[in-house]
Amino acid sequence: MTSRTPRDSRLRLVRNRPMATARRPAVNRGSRPAPRPPEGTPPPAELARRARAGLTGAVAVAHWAAAEHGAPGALSDEAAARAAAALGLSEPEVRSDWDRARLIGLIEHHAGTTRPGWRLQAWDRDDSAVLRGWVALLDAWSLACPAPAAAEPTAVAEVVEAVPQLLSLLQLSAGPMQISALLDMLRQRVAELRTERCEVPQDATELRDATEPQEPARGAGSAGSPDDAEDTATLEGLLDWALDALSSVGALTVREEPQDGPDGPESAGSAADDAKGDSREAELSALGNWAVWVKLEQICVAAQSPAGNIEQPAADMLRGCAGLTPGPARAEYRAWLAARPVGSAVTELIEAARGDDALLRGLAFEALRVVGAPAEPAVRAVVDESCLRPYALLWLAEHEGADPDEALDALTREEATWLWVDTAAAISDHGESPLLVRHLESAVQGTVPALLEEVRAVGHPRTVQVLVALAAAHPDPALAKAVRRAAFQVHTGGA
Repeated sequence: MTSRTPRDSRLRLVRNRPMATARRPAVNRGSRPAPRPPEGTPPPAELARRARAGLTGAVAVAHWAAAEHGAPGALSDEAAARAAAALGLSEPEVRSDWDRARLIGLIEHHAGTTRPGWRLQAWDRDDSAVLRGWVALLDAWSLACPAPAAAEPTAVAEVVEAVPQLLSLLQLSAGPMQISALLDMLRQRVAELRTERCEVPQDATELRDATEPQEPARGAGSAGSPDDAEDTATLEGLLDWALDALSSVGALTVREEPQDGPDGPESAGSAADDAKGDSREAELSALGNWAVWVKLEQICVAAQSPAGNIEQPAADMLRGCAGLTPGPARAEYRAWLAARPVGSAVTELIEAARGDDALLRGLAFEALRVVGAPAEPAVRAVVDESCLRPYALLWLAEHEGADPDEALDALTREEATWLWVDTAAAISDHGESPLLVRHLESAVQGTVPALLEEVRAVGHPRTVQVLVALAAAHPDPALAKAVRRAAFQVHTGGA
């Protein structure tokens, strides 16, 4: 083909390479042999049996809801009473099992009603589904057993964020630990969290030091460390709550009488003699030990991988995963999530999705799919935000059992058009122009004029840039001209 004005309008961001030399998915990323669980860990079948034994109540409530053919999405007093009568339980027990069934994925909300989740159907035959459900419950332990109503929300959030470190310490100790040692570790971790949050401008500090009389030092607790008596009492109470909650989900056991460690009683820990619960010990169960070991292994694998995004904030982690194929990307998401509390991780991903980069928006919701049920409240909370609504609706549709290929039916035509523009913006910023041209074929509109009309009306902030990039990339001069005209009309505010 010849042209009087030879040019190549395709905006190649990478050079063409033969398939033999092209970068392939990192299927052999780790020559590292598959890690072996700690000595004494039961096989997966036995772990799954124990998980089933601890969740019989949640399974019974899920089967009751399935038999109701559309139980209410929120368990009403009347429904709780009927379930209690049918199952021979008290109403508080029914509500507790109901919440656990939701967190595990045994039941799912859909259109205001509750229906069986896919995990309930696989519960008796799929050990891996049972173990994933139990790990989801462990991740959501603070939702399964809410904090005392009188507890300060900030202190509760600090303890929830510190618990993964306590669990890691218990797993690495390979035996029981004194509660007093865990309390010391909790105090240290909370002090670190408070120090990280406390960012006083240096100028303001110098001015205050110059104008205010100096007070006698009150110890580390006055600088944000929880050393005063009231703070210590608060942490003791919240540690008891956390241990009770983790014990109730089957992650650990608490014993009143200490057991001697391998080097005698002194090896169990060193703490103040007057600490509350000094004689008690906590030890991970077989399930808890296995689950924490899996999370630590994920962290180690991520730290050794070429991507290595585990210590990055959510936005940087997502950028680092942008060039990975879906499998390795999901592995990075899992490792990143394993290294932080699920609540703060979900909040960070949602915040990254609110940014200007459309690619990160899509990747953030892919990472939230890895989170699963614990992310549902946060995803529902952003449904009314225009930039996140299409992604949130698709996430919820898939979470409620819709096939990914049919989930688009959950969007209105306007929402689907907004998502089309947002995806085109991601391709324009990070992809190749042929991909942008092919993206034109995925629009719900049947014709290009109809697409352009609805794109102009949808009000996406990147509409002009997307249309300009599409016009530059499209090989059809007539269509490119129409797209450029539409971009000009949006830019000038014309009809």
